[in-house]
Order: sequence, then C-alpha cells, then structure tokens
Amino acid sequence: MSEDKEAQEDELLALASIYDEEEFRQAESAQGGEIQLCLELPPDFKVVVKGEKQSEYNVCFLPPLVLNFELPADYPSTSSPIFTLSSKWVTRAQMSSLCRRLDELWEENQGCVILFTWIQFLKEEALDFLCIQSPLEVIRGGSKAGCERRKTDPAATALTSGSHSENTEEKKSENVKKEKSEPRLSSPSQLDPRAVLLMDPRADLLPQLLDFDEAQRQRVFDSKVFCCGICFVEKLGSSCLCFKECQHVYCKACMTEYFQIQIRDGNVQCLNCPEPKCTSLATPLQVKQLVDEELFARYDRLLLQSSLDLMADVVYCPRQSCGTAVMVEPDTTMGICSACQYAFCTLCKLGYHGLSNCKIPADELRNLRDEYLSATSEGKKFMEQRFGKRVIQKAVEESFSRDWLNENCKCCPRCGTNIQKVDGCNKMTCTSCRQYFCWLCLGLLSRVNPYSHFNNPHSPCYNQLFQGVDLDEEDAFWSDEED
Repeated sequence: MSEDKEAQEDELLALASIYDEEEFRQAESAQGGEIQLCLELPPDFKVVVKGEKQSEYNVCFLPPLVLNFELPADYPSTSSPIFTLSSKWVTRAQMSSLCRRLDELWEENQGCVILFTWIQFLKEEALDFLCIQSPLEVIRGGSKAGCERRKTDPAATALTSGSHSENTEEKKSENVKKEKSEPRLSSPSQLDPRAVLLMDPRADLLPQLLDFDEAQRQRVFDSKVFCCGICFVEKLGSSCLCFKECQHVYCKACMTEYFQIQIRDGNVQCLNCPEPKCTSLATPLQVKQLVDEELFARYDRLLLQSSLDLMADVVYCPRQSCGTAVMVEPDTTMGICSACQYAFCTLCKLGYHGLSNCKIPADELRNLRDEYLSATSEGKKFMEQRFGKRVIQKAVEESFSRDWLNENCKCCPRCGTNIQKVDGCNKMTCTSCRQYFCWLCLGLLSRVNPYSHFNNPHSPCYNQLFQGVDLDEEDAFWSDEED
C-alpha cells in the first residue's frame, strides 16, 4: 500500500471514530464521503423576519453545511480533495468564499491530510469569516422584497446577514475593507461551481430553519438524563416530557397517567405543569404523543368547545338534539343553526321573536331583580329593552316580596305555606293544612299533646314554649286554655 493510500485510510478511520453516522458517512465505492457540519452559534442567536411586521426567533441550531469530498489517488502528497459545499441557508456567494478559503488552507498545508482542518474551520470560524452575526435576517419566500432581491442578486437566497452590518458606519467601513481584500461575488460567472444551493430561492425558508432547530434541540434533550419531579426516578430525555414555557421535566409514564385523568374528567384546560403555581400548558402535540387516539379525540373536541365558549360571536344551537356552534353576526340577536336550520334568539335561546321582548321563565324572573339593581345605567337600559319595563318592574316587586317573606315568615314543614308569627307561643298551627309545628326548630308536633315537645328535656326547644312572649300574653294564653 502506498503512503498516500495509507494516509487516506487513516484519515477516514479517524473521522469515523470522531463523528457519528449522522455527521459523517463514508462512500462505499470510492475514497470519499459526506460530512454534515452544524455551525457553532453564539448564545441568544436570533433570526429576524423582515416584512409587514417584524418577528424574532431564538435559535440554537441552523441547518448544516454539507461537505461532499472524494480523495484522488495522489492525495495528500500532490492533489487536494475534490469537493462540493452545499447549504440551505448560506448564499452561493458566501459558499464560494468558503470554497476559496478551503483552497487556501490546502495550499498552506499541502502534503498533509486536510479534511479535519477544513471541518474545524467550517464549524468554528465560518460565521466570523462570512461576518454573519445575530440577528440574521430572513426575507420570507414569495414576498415582494424577496422577489426584488432575487432580481438584483441572483446569487442570494432568502437569508441575509444581520441588519447591523448596514446600520452603523463602523460596520460599513469593515465591509469596505472586506471588499478590498476579497472582491464580492455578485455575478453568476464569478460563483464557484463547487458551491451548491440545496433549496429553491423562492421557497419559504423560515419554517425549515425553525423545524431543524426544534429537531436538534429535541435530539440534545433526548440524550440527557433528568430526574422526574413526580416519581423522582432518573431517566433519559427520550423517556421524558419537557414543558415548553417553563422547561420543567417529568417522565412520560407519570404525565401519561396525569393527562388521562384530566381528560376523562373533562379538564382539558388544566393540562398544565404539575409544578405548584406553574401555569405552563402542554401542547396538543405532546398530549397526542402520550394518550391513545380515543382519549385524544375527546381532548381535541373539548378543547375546541372551550375555545368556542370564549368567543363572543359564537353561540350554540339551543336544541338538545343538536348543540352545533353557530356564528352570530354583529348587532343582531338572531342565530340560524347551520345543521338543523333552527332560527333562535341568542338572548333567551327560544324561537326567534323579532322585535318582541324575550319571555323569561318564572324561575329566572326571581333572580332578575338582583341583576337589574346591580347593573350599570347602560345595563339597565339594555335589560328594559330586552325584557320590557313591565317585566322588570314585576321582577323587582316579586323579589322584594320574597325578601320580606324570608325575613318575617317561615314555611310550614308539611305543606310549605308561608307562616308569619304575630304573637303567642312557639306552638304554631298552619293555616292551610292545620299541622302543628314548632316555630323554633320547625319540628312537627303531636296533635294529641303538642306541648310535650317543649317539656321533653331531650328536645332542643325544652322550656322555650314562651320564648319572646311577655307575661301578660302568657296569662292570657293560660286563661284561654282553661276556658
């Protein structure tokens, strides 16, 4: 085996031992392979969307640069590796600059294996070399700005470097120096053919950036070990659930049982973090991953219903056999169910009655007074228009009568008739059913000897027959009894 062949074998073996299968894949038919390089981003790196409304996203990972290479027979003694560099988010102009830098590194280290040096440069220095800093500006695919940019700069994708590079004089001067030392590649003829764009410039790049970032974060999470805050058992992240907002972690077994109980009880708005006083909610995707299809269908249905309940322009068809959600037009009290075609009043839920006042049931009429008296002037006016002034007046009068009865009367324990005690002892006789009963405890009294209740030492009303009765009334009572 020649020295070049041996050096190639050693280099490929070293790469396979350093990087996992997702990062490095060796070609089967030739001395070559593919390396996926995720650039190391600084903390709090942000992606900014420019458009009608600016949006900002924190990302920890961007899609990788992909280095495909093939090793010639006379590498590393004479020839450099044959390679292509591709990416979804780096412009072809920027990748062309990186290709030239890889050539320079080969010239500086000719005769030595170079792949590891290239990898280290791309992973650790590419961002600084390209002057890419946070925030990174994304122009959404298909937007007017994106179309104009593609017309003026055919080498660009929908992603540009941070706006800071154009907002300060200092950055402008740095860019001028950069252009002097490395001329900008602005025309297709100056682009390096080894720089390959993996994505259609017209496509929307932002969702792909965010999806990749989410997948990589989950991959890192799955490889870590966490202690469940419920069962206190240490488990790998792949067996745990992390609430997005608070980052509290619990094992999937505990959370599955917790979700199942809450959904069966109908508490779909309470699938929050079990940490005391924490209000972070589980996402529907997290719930779907932990419960079966039937239970998730119930969760989805109840969640939709609770969301509709919070919408002011949504009511439900009052027919018990229907109950379909109905959208109501503004400034109208008529709802028409799309399922059963029932036209109803959105205020009283009865059949639509046009401009006539709502008819309120008797049991609701009793509670109308309190609502009316506590309402604002606008609220009172609305209620008078809805129910009519006569109905409101009747409700107020009946309510006051009910209050007087509650304060001055008691109900017969046998027939429920309201009885007022004017004077006399605590043995009462109902005017309707003639039942004897005790005014104090409302207990039924014997018709043979009703006073035994007050003479019984075990009775709660013992010796209280004449409680609250003056002596003259007592004497008059006994006189009547003797007569």
